[in-house]
Amino acid sequence: MAELTNLEEKLAEVTGLAMAAEAAGGKITKLTEKEDADLAQTLQRMAKEAKETADRCQEVASSFEGKKTAILDEAREVKKKATEMMSTYLDEQSDALDGFEFLTMAEAAEVGHWSVLQTMNESAGNEQVRELVSWALPIQERHFQQALEGSKRLAAEEDPNETS
Repeated sequence: MAELTNLEEKLAEVTGLAMAAEAAGGKITKLTEKEDADLAQTLQRMAKEAKETADRCQEVASSFEGKKTAILDEAREVKKKATEMMSTYLDEQSDALDGFEFLTMAEAAEVGHWSVLQTMNESAGNEQVRELVSWALPIQERHFQQALEGSKRLAAEEDPNETS
């Protein structure tokens, strides 16, 4: 397998996180649709945007000559780890708030990874990565805000004195 540069590895990570975000959107939508149809709709839109992000990442990965397979293999490994983390965090007793709290953490991580990719690329000067980050980072920042607002909205509906 080809050795990846730090930039290529970071591209693989954001690709894998986008792949995992699409799956998370589906799972958390199922937890949410009975409690809040508007939030479920937001999740569906976020999952669709995550798929588009993953597709665009894969397109950029193909521009790294001889590295596409290695980048996508690493992306699948990141997706697997993120999916395992979600499965650990969200069990059979999880509700919409649990889902949104997990999503808030995941979206914050994505914003962080995209920001790191942006910083690395300032030195690397890869135009395709720059365009990808310019497109994706504002979406990830919006996703983080939507997840946080959804968490707060669901938390506001909880009785803080009720036992679990």
